[in-house]
Amino acid sequence: MQALRIHAGPRALAHLREHGLGPADIRLIPAAAGGPKGLILNHLDQDIFGRWLPLAPASHQVHLVGASIGAWRMATAMMPDPAAQFERLAREYIAQNYPVEPGHSRPTAQAVSDGFAQSMQDFFGASLPGMLQHPNWHLHVITSRGRGILRAPGRWGSMAGFAGLALSNAISRDQVGRWLQRTVFSSDQALPLTLTDQPTTQVVLTPDNFMKVVQASCSIPFWLDPVRDIAGSPPGTHWDGGLVDYHFHWPYDQMSQGLVLYPHFQRQVIPGWLDKAFKRRHRPTPWLDNLIVLTPNPEWMRTLPNGKLPDRKDFTARTFEQRQQEWTRAVAESERLSVEWQTWLEAGCPTDRVQPL
Repeated sequence: MQALRIHAGPRALAHLREHGLGPADIRLIPAAAGGPKGLILNHLDQDIFGRWLPLAPASHQVHLVGASIGAWRMATAMMPDPAAQFERLAREYIAQNYPVEPGHSRPTAQAVSDGFAQSMQDFFGASLPGMLQHPNWHLHVITSRGRGILRAPGRWGSMAGFAGLALSNAISRDQVGRWLQRTVFSSDQALPLTLTDQPTTQVVLTPDNFMKVVQASCSIPFWLDPVRDIAGSPPGTHWDGGLVDYHFHWPYDQMSQGLVLYPHFQRQVIPGWLDKAFKRRHRPTPWLDNLIVLTPNPEWMRTLPNGKLPDRKDFTARTFEQRQQEWTRAVAESERLSVEWQTWLEAGCPTDRVQPL
């Protein structure tokens, strides 16, 4: 049984048939929100950013886009020795353990936020001065900035605002912008496409706002506290970037050149976190025609601990020791994805391994 599945849009498939795939073909790499599910991509990340992508010509430019754990992953790619840093990311992510205070059934949002902020400082702090000056790779971190009642809410205002967001999104994804504004923090270059599907603000990502931006992008409502008034951004409250852009179903077809390579934990590219329940919004569109998705085979995923990918429910359903053991094993097993990716490249990228999106 093969662990890796490769899917491609029509334009990307035509390119593979004619040219195969080289690092210079890649123009953009997105990284989805999804919490611990992103761990399953760790060995792929090590290989893509540590070995393969650096083989591109010295002048080749690539845009790395991330939300939530995807922001952590893409920021890790910007660090010196990405392969070693991705290995460290998995180890430290798995080691997260937040104490439960007396009278609570789970860690408080403040405790998780404080612990996460320290983790980000420990992880990125020493490398940060040079990370955003990479000559070829350009980082874009996504947050969701509150509007209306979500601009500066307390707990009850947040609950009311997210209830309104969920109802509005159920009617139409076009309504998300009434409640949340996509904020794109970019290190030095603008995205190679224009986003008009939701209200969008562009802000410069700097060493001064980096820590707050990454924390905001990872701030799942009610699990972490939101981040307020990030330097360079309009005033307001920022939450997890995956609320607006869960899997980055973006108009990649606008790009006049290059392909999008997407290491992902599933085949479907779902627009927003609240769209998970709406299967009709999971279908591929012409926006994804130049997209290549690398994803685990669902049958292979059933061989992992508990028959599934690591996920956020494990924080409460498993003890810390169980979670640590099971996630560590899942990451170790995921090396098969990287091996099969390398084998496919070395074989000349045969398209009989490639399935439609």
